[in-house]
Order: sequence, then structure tokens, then C-alpha cells
Amino acid sequence: MDLSPFEKDNSVSCRLASQIPDVCKIEDCCLGIDEAGRGPVLGPMVYGICFCPVSKKEELKDLKVADSKTLTEAERENLFQKLDEARNFVGWALQILSPNIISTSMLQRTKYNLNALSHDTAIGLVQYALDSGVQLKEVYVDTVGPAEKYEEKLSQRFPGIEVTVRPKADSLFPIVSAASICAKVARDRVVKGWNFSEDLGELDTDYGSGYPNDPKTKVWLLKYLDPVFGYPQFVRFSWSTAQTLMDSKAVTVHWDDDEEDGEKAAQRQNNRSMLSYFGASAGGNNQNPTHQTHRFFTERRLKSLDTL
Repeated sequence: MDLSPFEKDNSVSCRLASQIPDVCKIEDCCLGIDEAGRGPVLGPMVYGICFCPVSKKEELKDLKVADSKTLTEAERENLFQKLDEARNFVGWALQILSPNIISTSMLQRTKYNLNALSHDTAIGLVQYALDSGVQLKEVYVDTVGPAEKYEEKLSQRFPGIEVTVRPKADSLFPIVSAASICAKVARDRVVKGWNFSEDLGELDTDYGSGYPNDPKTKVWLLKYLDPVFGYPQFVRFSWSTAQTLMDSKAVTVHWDDDEEDGEKAAQRQNNRSMLSYFGASAGGNNQNPTHQTHRFFTERRLKSLDTL
């Protein structure tokens, strides 16, 4: 699994895929869909599909794939290796959704929640398999939201394909288990080797599982909260855990709008207007000699100007 396309820019969404087995282009195939990393406040969410000919279901079952959440990391890696060795009849594809993509999608003006993002990602992966020539006849999905509605949605989107949506599908259907393993292995590797674009000094990578209730994750979130710029892009800003910490620990700044005078409104709320950061002279007498310029500006060689 080559993660370099995502590692080049881990702020965006990225698709990775195996070669399409020739047999999948001429025989009826089944496909499973599952995800890894839906709940964590840290790192990406990865959606995975795995597909093989219907005639090879028993061979896939013989690989003893299982729900990735019931396996250790070493067991998942071993099973992924077996899936890779079965490349003559098994194929897979992944969509890595960066924390930045997740947060900006959920916080945009037009409501776009995690379920909608998950549905669209799954649909995109099924369409990718079809466009690649895979002869899909059966699709099995671990549900997101009400199973019946999701099944109806997918059936309407892909007429002629038998769609089965079930809770805990990753423990019911080996092809979904295989997709779960691919997704989880990818997420584990991405999180372990995350390339931080921000200058965080001597970085502590002991951030635990990434889930909000993990004590190590909580400690890491407190440690790397910048009072002005918030969190590095490794963190999902849209998660309530991150938002609560920013509300309580970060600097309050009033954002000017057209509805009221920004400076006066900021004074009433006992905080600073954004405009106040542009009022100081670059080299005049009113500059505070003890002021420490934030690294965001020094790294980019930015400074205030009073003339153009």
C-alpha cells in the first residue's frame, strides 16, 4: 500500500487503489464497504471497498478475514498481506478523508454532516469500481444511519445491483470484513506516520487512540492548542471535544461584520477586534517593544505596514 500520494498533501482527500484483477472484469463480482476512524478527534477517516468474483467467496472466506476492530494491529497487517497476495482475484480501493476535509465540510454554511459525507464517499467508491470495469452484482455495506433508508438510496443509485445494508456487516460478510481491514490498516499507517506541516517543535507523538475519551488524547489536545490559531490540521476542528477546548482555552477574538461597528462591539465584549491587529505601525513609536510576534508571522516573514 503506497501512501505517498496522500503524504504529499495530507490536508485533502486522496484515493488509493490496487490493480483491478482481470477476472473481476469478466465475472460477476461482490463488493464490500466499510470505514475506519469515524469517531476519533485526531487523524483521517478512511473508507474502503474490497471486491472479488462471486465464485471466489469461499476462497476469500478461507483467508479468515474478520471485523478489523476485533483484531490486533499485527493481525490486521498479516491479513492485509494475505489480501494483497490474493491480488489475482481480490481488489480494493480507499478514500482517505483528511481531518481538514471533514471539518471544513461539517462547518460550511450549507449543512453537510458526517453521515452525508460518508454516504457520498461510499457512492464514489462504488462508482469508481464500476468505471474501472468491475462487473458488480452484489454490494454489502456496514450501515451509516438507518439501514433501510441507506439500502434504498444505494439501490436507486445503482439499479441492477443487489444491495444489502446491515448493522455490523463487517462481522456478517467476509467481503465487508476485508474492506474493513484495508481501511483500518491504511488509517493506522497514516496516523503513525503523520507529517505535521506546522512547526510544533519537539513533537510528542504519544496521542493515544485519537478518540475523545482517551486520556492520552485529551492531554495531547491540551498541549498543542495554540491560543490564537487553534490546532494543527491533524485535529478535527468540527468535533465538540476540540471546539469546547478552544472555547475555554483559546483567545476570544471579535470578528467584524456589517451589522455593527467592530471596534465598539469588541470593547463592549471586553475583547479585541480583528481590525486592531492592523492598527499598529510597523516601525513607529506606538509599537510595544516587549511584544512577541507570533511564529505564524515570523515563519512567513510577515510584518505590519503603515504605508503602501
